[in-house]
Amino acid sequence: MTRTLCVAALGLGLVSCTSDAPRTQLKTAVPKKSAPAAAAHTHTNRLAREKSPYLLQHQHNPVDWFAWGEEAFAKARRENKPIFLSIGYSTCHWCHVMERESFENEEVAAFLNEHFVSIKVDREERPDVDKIYMTFVQSMTGSGGWPLNVFLAPDLKPFFGGTYWPPEAKYWRPSFLQVLGQIHSAWTNKREQITSSSVNLHEKLIELTGRSSGGGVPLEPGLLERAGRN
Repeated sequence: MTRTLCVAALGLGLVSCTSDAPRTQLKTAVPKKSAPAAAAHTHTNRLAREKSPYLLQHQHNPVDWFAWGEEAFAKARRENKPIFLSIGYSTCHWCHVMERESFENEEVAAFLNEHFVSIKVDREERPDVDKIYMTFVQSMTGSGGWPLNVFLAPDLKPFFGGTYWPPEAKYWRPSFLQVLGQIHSAWTNKREQITSSSVNLHEKLIELTGRSSGGGVPLEPGLLERAGRN
């Protein structure tokens, strides 16, 4: 009976009740703190529309990335800008390092966005594109790897390339921003020479890979155009 009255008193909103039964301390429920909401991303670029896990990793970079396709090529032709092509894959260590150091850097992104058309490619999604430009970089530098970073004329012919560039000059390498500045200066002041050299380099690559019997990619006329259409 006492227990029943106690329960009834609590139900009426009374502060306390008495009972001969041993007292039990009523515990006040402490509301749980909700998990903090995820911070809103400052940037979201075109790669948010892609399906590739690697491309999606770059969707919130401040770099105005394009996927490989006509939208990017048309912009490069229309604005007569060189293309910065960066190729990697989702489990590539140095790809993630360069993203963190450079592609998430606002200063680097601003320079890329103003002076280049930037394209990001997943080599596992587009092995054909990867092979074409890896052949170029290996022929030019004697080595290759990922991230594979190549500068192209608007007609998709490469004229300069490399792999990882650090955010500051070290490891006997220039900084990435220094490379971008040099390429922009050369494109501005020596465009005809660059365009001519890119054609010559492409012709030499056709000859080089045509003689090779080691499973290289033969860069026959029309290969870049086909890769661009696909």
